Amino acid sequence: MFKTFLKALRLPFLAGSIIPLITAAAFVFQRESFTPLPFVMALIGLSALHLGSNLLNDYYDSKGSDPINIRLTPFSGGSRVIQENEIQPNTVLALSLSFFFIGVACGIWFTFWGRPYVLLIGLFGLLAGWTYSSPPLQLMSRGLGEPLIFFAFGPLITLGTYYVMTDILSWYAFLIGIPHGFFIMAVIWINEFPDYQADLKANKKNLVIRLGLSRARYLYSLIMFLPFLVIILLIYSIDLPFLVIISFGAFPLAIRAIQILWKKYLSFQDLIPAQALTIQTLVSMGLLISGALFISKIM
Repeated sequence: MFKTFLKALRLPFLAGSIIPLITAAAFVFQRESFTPLPFVMALIGLSALHLGSNLLNDYYDSKGSDPINIRLTPFSGGSRVIQENEIQPNTVLALSLSFFFIGVACGIWFTFWGRPYVLLIGLFGLLAGWTYSSPPLQLMSRGLGEPLIFFAFGPLITLGTYYVMTDILSWYAFLIGIPHGFFIMAVIWINEFPDYQADLKANKKNLVIRLGLSRARYLYSLIMFLPFLVIILLIYSIDLPFLVIISFGAFPLAIRAIQILWKKYLSFQDLIPAQALTIQTLVSMGLLISGALFISKIM
C-alpha cells in the first residue's frame, strides 16, 4: 500500500517546484542573509501544494483522458493508480485536499511569523493547482494550462521563496524564476505529445491539441531556447554574477531533446528520451544557476 501511495504522489515531479525554490534560496544567500528555518518551511509548504495538485490532476483526469490513454510513458499518462484500481478516486481526492491543507497551514505559520503577503502568494499557487485540473475552469483543457504552469512553477515560486526568507517582495526574485518557468512549461508541453490522441478524444484542448503536433514542435523548440536567452538578459539587467553563464552547460541537453522531437518517430515511445532530457535540462540549469550564485558569494 505504501508503494502505491508513493506512486500516486509522483514524487519525481517535485523537481519542478523544488529546483526554483533552491534557486531562489541561492539568490537570497548571494544577496541577503540565509536562515534555514524559513527555507525548510517553504520546502514543506510548496511540496505539499505540488503533491496536492498532482493528486487532483489524477482525480479529474480519471474522468477524462486517462481511461482512454494507451500511449503511456514514465513521464506522462498519470500515475494510473485509479485506472488500475489500486486507490479509489475519492481517496485520491481526499489525499489531495490533505496536502492542500498542509500547504495552507505552512502559509498561516509564515503569516504569524511576520510574512503576511505569503497568504496571497500561496493562494495564487493553490488556485493555480486547483483551476488547472478542476471544473468549471479546468484551464488545462482551455489552452491556458501551459502559461499557468509557467507562472506558478517559475516566477511565483522564486518570488514567494525570496519573500518568506527576507520579508522583501523583490522584482528581481520574480524575474529569476522566468527561465525555470519556461522549462517546466516545456515539460508539460513534451508530455502532451504522447497524450495527443487521448486528449483529443476527451476534448482536452491544450495548446498542443490546438496547434497540432507539427506546429507544436516549433513552439517547444522556442520554449527550450528562451531560458538561455533570458539568463543573458538577467546577467546584464539585474546584475546577476557573470558566473551564472555556466548554466549554459545544460544547453546540449536542450538541443538533444529538440533533435529527438524533430525526428520522424515511429511510435510514441521514441519520445521518451526527449521527455527525460527536458526534465534533465530543467534540473541541470537550475542547479547550475544555484551553484553559480552560491560560489559567487563565497569567492
